[in-house]
Amino acid sequence: MLEIIDTAIADVKLLRPRRFADERGYFLESWNRARMAEAGFDHDFVQDNHSFSARPGTVRGLHYQAPPHAQAKLVRVACGAIRDVAVDIRRGSPDFGRWIATELSEENGLQMLIPRGFLHGFVTLRPDTHVLYKTDDHYAPECDGAIRFDDPDIGVDWGMDVTQAVLSAKDAAAPGFSGFESPFVYDPG
Repeated sequence: MLEIIDTAIADVKLLRPRRFADERGYFLESWNRARMAEAGFDHDFVQDNHSFSARPGTVRGLHYQAPPHAQAKLVRVACGAIRDVAVDIRRGSPDFGRWIATELSEENGLQMLIPRGFLHGFVTLRPDTHVLYKTDDHYAPECDGAIRFDDPDIGVDWGMDVTQAVLSAKDAAAPGFSGFESPFVYDPG
């Protein structure tokens, strides 16, 4: 019922729920706690978020929420398409500073499961894109943080001319990765 796809960073997974389609459209389970627990994922999601971006080239990120309110996220697209990015910022991780990017779209039905300890961001690829994501902790503004999306020390390939990015004032003013002291520590266990 649920396809789990490994990525180049072992702790980040892509999920593809099975779609049941007919002449009316389709139905899918975007999250099933029992099935995910069977697959070894034990997330207690407590908040659902909905992001709408009118223009292609809208960048949201790179964001994180520090402990004690760190968040794992399950990201999917209801309408449109994004290039979804996760960057490992867990001190001591063999993947520290590495990033992965995957296209999530209404058509491909992929979801990205991003554990705690990662920067997250995306760029919209189409107009009127709706992104839905679950988090396993509530938003806590005092723990909110960001790193510049086009920081050369990370070197994310956004698949676009970054000088044309549509940014919030917060994201445009985000600090660089150099000198960043991550609040996250890698736990190999």
